[in-house]
Amino acid sequence: MSASRYTYLGPEGTFTEAALRTLPEAATRELAPMVSVPAALDAVRGGEAAAALVPIENSVEGGVTTTLDELASGEPLMIYREVLLPIAFALLVRPGTALHDVKTVTGHPVAQPQVRKWLAAQLPEAVWESAASNADGARLVQEGRYDGAFAGEFAAATYGLEPLVTDIHDAQNAATRFVLVGRPARPAAPTGADKTSVVLWLREDHPGALLELLQEYTIRGVNMMRIESRPTGEGIGRYCFSVDCEGHITDRRVSEVLMGLKRICREVRFLGSYPRADEVTATVRPEMTDAAFVEASDWLTRCQDGRS
Repeated sequence: MSASRYTYLGPEGTFTEAALRTLPEAATRELAPMVSVPAALDAVRGGEAAAALVPIENSVEGGVTTTLDELASGEPLMIYREVLLPIAFALLVRPGTALHDVKTVTGHPVAQPQVRKWLAAQLPEAVWESAASNADGARLVQEGRYDGAFAGEFAAATYGLEPLVTDIHDAQNAATRFVLVGRPARPAAPTGADKTSVVLWLREDHPGALLELLQEYTIRGVNMMRIESRPTGEGIGRYCFSVDCEGHITDRRVSEVLMGLKRICREVRFLGSYPRADEVTATVRPEMTDAAFVEASDWLTRCQDGRS
């Protein structure tokens, strides 16, 4: 395995690359752009890279389905950290292009909902076609295939383009969440501000099946931060669930949630416990602290030993 190589969703100039470069270790790694999220993750699975940074969630559009599906299938991988990157787009054009010259535009499909209102107001006649990434859209503009691309302003120099309009976003405080993914290993030590991710498959479809999953979190006071259903490919109506929650696998309340899920689910794929990018510490009710679980366990032991 190449321990010095990190892959990411390329080509050069993507928001993913910008997010990756915020990590201190990126300065000492070979950063290799890949053509797609599956390619970036497969390089890790195949031992060609130590880790991959990929987008997983956007504050406007929601989950990045390609990443969710890749983490739920194939050889298991684990999330080791996350990065939150504020997102604002620039309209990149070839030098000399005026706004009224822009008739065709491109960008990543996730970008379109984030600039739709601006596009309708400023370029109502422009035709949108999706690109593999925002940076790939910039490359296509450089080649003359489109008039403008919605990408990060930082991509302009890489592709010999000019930012015609900057700071474009329909939603204030838009951000994208990225995850650094590697091969399975022992999770990092808890920080007190952690997140745990899993993928869950129902054992069988019956009334209340999803409620049973949710109750595993609820009764132990674990805050579920995200839940998304994804088709399993096994037929209409068959879904798995991608879930993030507060806490670390070594927290008693979280470990008991995972054990409960393992009992009732057909399959549980542990995707990792890792530090939260926002560093927000979970609020834990007194009866759900590790100390409360230890006290309850000690009481049960005394009861079993006739010492209650």
